[in-house]
Amino acid sequence: MPATPERQLELFHAIRADIAPRDAQDLMSWPFFSLAKSKRVAPIRFRMGDVWIEVEATHKHGMATIWDADILIWAASQIVEARDAGRATSRLMSTKPHELLSFIGRGTGGDHYDRLKAALDRLQSTTVATSIRQPSERRRHRFSWINEWKERLDGQGRALGIELVLPDWFYAGILDRALILTIDRSYFTLTGGMERWLYRLVRKHGGRQKNGWSFEIGHLHLKSGMLIPLRQFAFKLRAIVRAQSLPGYVLAIEIAAGKEMLSFHPVPINSFDQAMRRVRHGRRPKR
Repeated sequence: MPATPERQLELFHAIRADIAPRDAQDLMSWPFFSLAKSKRVAPIRFRMGDVWIEVEATHKHGMATIWDADILIWAASQIVEARDAGRATSRLMSTKPHELLSFIGRGTGGDHYDRLKAALDRLQSTTVATSIRQPSERRRHRFSWINEWKERLDGQGRALGIELVLPDWFYAGILDRALILTIDRSYFTLTGGMERWLYRLVRKHGGRQKNGWSFEIGHLHLKSGMLIPLRQFAFKLRAIVRAQSLPGYVLAIEIAAGKEMLSFHPVPINSFDQAMRRVRHGRRPKR
């Protein structure tokens, strides 16, 4: 039987190291994932200007969630770290389950491994079509977040490792330095789907701009892809603002031109914190 293109890829072995988590800006900006912990099968159909996105799920597995996207953050982090170190990368990746789970802040017991496999199934069965990074409107790119995955077992049926194949669209975005951002590791401790989505959006648009950024709440509701009505969305958003749970940012609700706005700006980082971050990421402090 001839080898498929995926089988002809060189195998990339993930490293076990304390590396910075990186996220793909395209995934941070647009509604690609379900924000609900309950199964979602209703599609996401989003259009804004020249950008359109269609996300479809199967009834068996449901749509990939923003918690499942942690696996893609792990993959992006591994590939960017290897690329910056001059190591060859590949869409075909191999890792040990407990190393992946540890990186994204999950437990490493059998139940957590079962949930990891369920997440891989959702990522593989969810299909996406989008105009983002497509050079021509005549070209339609449809893909799954994971093309395929498999687990390796020992003679007693215990997991030795997993292999997965990333889609071209996602892999190309990872390799583009302009499309990757480092995120706060505390992101993995956020428990709410909406606050996870909001952190990624704020990190992408607010960055480290001293004057911060703001969004009209109706605009945010549209970008979330959530099925709940605007009034309920706004209620949940105000609760997140009261909690101030997003690492590195201060949120506020303001009224501008008669519209309710969410504003956010970064928490100032002192020189000691900056030096410690450079040390953790293997960079020397500036003199």
